[in-house]
Amino acid sequence: MKHFISFLFLFFGLFFGFSQTDDDPVKWSHTVNKISDTEYDLVFTGVIFEGWHVYSQHNPEGGAWPSELEYIDAGTTYELVGDTKESKTKTEYSDTFEMDEVFFKDKAVFTQRIKLLDASLDRIDVKLTYQVCKEVCIPADEEFNVSLSGSAIVLEEKTIDARSEALGQELVLDIKNKEILGGANKGAASGSSIWMIFGLGFLGGLIALLTPCVFPMIPLTVSFFTKQSSSNGKGITNALLYGFFIVLIYFLLSLPFHLFDSVDSQILNTIATNIWLNVFFFAIFVFFAFSFFGYYELTLPSSWANKMDAASTKAGGIIGIFFMAVTLAIVSFSCTGPILGGLLGSTALAEGDVAYNLSAGMLGFGVALALPFGLFALFPAWLNSLPKSGGWMTTVKVVLGFLELALALKFLSNADLVGNWGILKREIFIGIWVVVFIAMALYLFGIFRFPHDGPKKKSTIPRLGLGLLSSVFALYLAFGAFKAYDLKLFGFLPPDFYSVAETESDCPLGIDCFKDFDSGVAHAKSVGKPILLDFTGWACVNCRKMEENVWSESDIYSILKEDYVLISLYIDDRKELPENQQFDFKYQSGRVKEITTIGQKWGTFQTLNFNAASQPYYVLLSPEMELLNSAVQYTDRDTYKAWLEKGLTRYRSMP
Repeated sequence: MKHFISFLFLFFGLFFGFSQTDDDPVKWSHTVNKISDTEYDLVFTGVIFEGWHVYSQHNPEGGAWPSELEYIDAGTTYELVGDTKESKTKTEYSDTFEMDEVFFKDKAVFTQRIKLLDASLDRIDVKLTYQVCKEVCIPADEEFNVSLSGSAIVLEEKTIDARSEALGQELVLDIKNKEILGGANKGAASGSSIWMIFGLGFLGGLIALLTPCVFPMIPLTVSFFTKQSSSNGKGITNALLYGFFIVLIYFLLSLPFHLFDSVDSQILNTIATNIWLNVFFFAIFVFFAFSFFGYYELTLPSSWANKMDAASTKAGGIIGIFFMAVTLAIVSFSCTGPILGGLLGSTALAEGDVAYNLSAGMLGFGVALALPFGLFALFPAWLNSLPKSGGWMTTVKVVLGFLELALALKFLSNADLVGNWGILKREIFIGIWVVVFIAMALYLFGIFRFPHDGPKKKSTIPRLGLGLLSSVFALYLAFGAFKAYDLKLFGFLPPDFYSVAETESDCPLGIDCFKDFDSGVAHAKSVGKPILLDFTGWACVNCRKMEENVWSESDIYSILKEDYVLISLYIDDRKELPENQQFDFKYQSGRVKEITTIGQKWGTFQTLNFNAASQPYYVLLSPEMELLNSAVQYTDRDTYKAWLEKGLTRYRSMP
């Protein structure tokens, strides 16, 4: 298990490392101290950015990767005198690896004494491999070319061959009026995304209130504050303060995501395009679902709750109320944990800044969870109207379990689309969802039961109503799969051309499209039409939303089909380029990156020409590479239609 966690850290680090700027979190330098004619101390110093840390050479096995120095040709022209010494380290217990880990903060210094075996030796090469971590871990390496005499060492600059250079230059467009490109305008969608995620979080909090971990706590806690306080007003104040701390705690849980300043807002969005992270999240959500079905229970260590409870009793006053709120968060984790996991998944699939979305969702969750404590403190008579705890709360958990299963399938679908496995075609995806919601209906109708269900009782009207709703939704999905109508589901379904049945086109909505830029431009020139350049992705939910809800509108669809040449470039396409099209690309910083897949090629193409890396991203071009409008991203139908029409007007007015 520890090695698996280490692998996940590495996996995150590799992907986040590629999205970094060239400003590494550690800046290395080296010096040489002459001890005698044949002995020298080599000193390697790394200045570590605030918040990051580098692991010691002596970090224990089973934890994060330790630093390792490789002295090239040691034992031939020179020998090592003793072991490499380190500067001061810190030791802290890691909950992730369940052991004490040893690391450097602020600065790492390695010192190695050497003795020359060849008196004429002047240059020593040393390679350092290490892992630098913040909330993610990034594997890195550094090469030191040490001159013992202090003379300059001329290094051979990394170069790429002429073929790679030519292929790289082919990606650069000669855009004639690039100044009108501007920043891609997301319209009102980004602002609405925050409120949508807040609403989802609030809904999740309301659902959590109905679970057996939280619901019984409401009357007990409110009664405690109102009865234990010296006055009614004091009791109300304490209950409101308790609710405020609940909101604060869940909001604070989102703040670490704002610290990923070196990898910006693409952290969770990376999930949507990485195959194995999608598979991992699929497994996690299935695991959550079966915990709601009652086969096992997710709990945090009971010692945590006991310590918080003891702290609340000991501290008293405002501090004591804060620790009571922390205790509630820990005790209720078995019910709230999977719901928060679903919120995390929804955040990863939504548009906009991920960290702010997550904060909005956690804030909404905390507000909903805290609301009854404040309301019932203000109006204690309402406590008499609360329904009694009972089997209906178990029903709520099971329904949540089925919803977790449905959400899990979306992550598996992402992996299938990006990997081009062809396993979860649109009809199969819909079919599994039909089975999930039929199973939920059968459970609600009392046809079968789960291990933690109580004695069988007569079904209530709300339960039967929910079962009927689940049945209707399953039928809606089933008929939509057979093309009875245009099935839309917030971009969750695979694209309509990703089908078991043979389709006339492998393009969105059957619109003729090109998946190669040069071919599309050649066609645009031959027919005399402008180009709609669509940077998209197989696992891009917002791309599917645009296609389902905006492109499908009859007036917009006709413009796309009749007036533009559509070029769709899939940034997350993992298919390998033909060997003769693979090349090395050298950035201005000097970093060389291998371009081996179709997605890497079009991702580099997008960054080079439009300084953008997100999807969907739409650009209007003439066949002669003149921009027709500024770029846009996820937006509403009216904004998108006006944008298309403005581009057409500009194109038709060209001489």
